[in-house]
Amino acid sequence: MSRPLFVSLDGPKGVGKTTLLEAIAKVLRAENIKVIRLSEKNSDPYRKETMALVNRLARNPSLALELEVCARFADSRAWISQHVLTKQPPDSLILMDRWYPSEAAFRRMVPFAEILQLNIDRNVRAPDLHVGVVTAPDISWARAAARSRGLSSTVIHKLDDHVACTQAFEQTVAEHGWVLCRNEGTIEHATKQVITEIYSVLGCPLA
Repeated sequence: MSRPLFVSLDGPKGVGKTTLLEAIAKVLRAENIKVIRLSEKNSDPYRKETMALVNRLARNPSLALELEVCARFADSRAWISQHVLTKQPPDSLILMDRWYPSEAAFRRMVPFAEILQLNIDRNVRAPDLHVGVVTAPDISWARAAARSRGLSSTVIHKLDDHVACTQAFEQTVAEHGWVLCRNEGTIEHATKQVITEIYSVLGCPLA
């Protein structure tokens, strides 16, 4: 590879994305693949300022403010694309916890086509593989409720909202032809599905 393979895992809250990321990294590292795990949240130098806007948006929803939030996230991804992704070893595989596909779940007023264009206009790096992780909304809602931190969402507070964000995300995954991973069974099954897709992008069969 002339540059790192870039794989993003996105989805609604409570779908088991972090557990899946850990499992994928463990299997790939056992295959002697150099895996770099990153998260948009922890790589974003402007996160505090942007989340202040997200909190304002949650209290007083408006199209203008949501568009500003989308633009700020796109600016941050442009910064990460230039200053973080380019610094990774060319023979590595980057597993990114959330990227712009996640906004399909959480933004309610700005169409995803506009969000995508904001990222394209800023030369945000597109993942080589988009993986949308989902479960039935009642399953992810129950999983989140069982965690010590709960749903941990600024914008989703009711089951109806969570159902809507799951449906919007699945629709966007289908429209863009991204890989849909239903993480409702065993973690081993979901891990094997994603790793099979990764090997397909790499151009070699799963061992």
